[in-house]
Amino acid sequence: TWVYGQQDDEAVRNRTRERLAQLLEKSGPGINITFSQSEKQPYNYVGTLRTGLVNADSFEIVISVTPKATIGFRIYPHYKSGYINVDKAKDRAALMRLLLRLSDRAFLFWGADEAGDIFTGYTFTLESGFPEEAIKIVLRSIVNSDKFVGEMRPFLDGSSAGAIK
Repeated sequence: TWVYGQQDDEAVRNRTRERLAQLLEKSGPGINITFSQSEKQPYNYVGTLRTGLVNADSFEIVISVTPKATIGFRIYPHYKSGYINVDKAKDRAALMRLLLRLSDRAFLFWGADEAGDIFTGYTFTLESGFPEEAIKIVLRSIVNSDKFVGEMRPFLDGSSAGAIK
């Protein structure tokens, strides 16, 4: 059954996706990230940051235009050639405490997905329109999360805390 507003919601989501694609195409090169539309999920854009990092190998960035009029960033740090997984950490409780503290003191929040893989993120509501400048700020801030991966290292594998850049 067709619901009033349903077509409008999809049209708005599609317009938001197009604006996001244009913004990522313009902004990506300046932060050394090439974004592409996900083949599996057409409302997602994915990219990888590999430069300017001293603790993480890379950051895998997934940006979603949701049906709920939000844009969600989920940024997965890769460390020692894989995701950082809560269940594989040397000291899981200490890692989770650190993530909670980071969610309080860092610009981006920290969490874990259903598989236990750790990410940092941000969610925008679109109630006031498309937040172009705010999205640019989040994009430029991704590299700053590298220092927090350094703080996690003792809890991940027992190595000393990493460099803070």
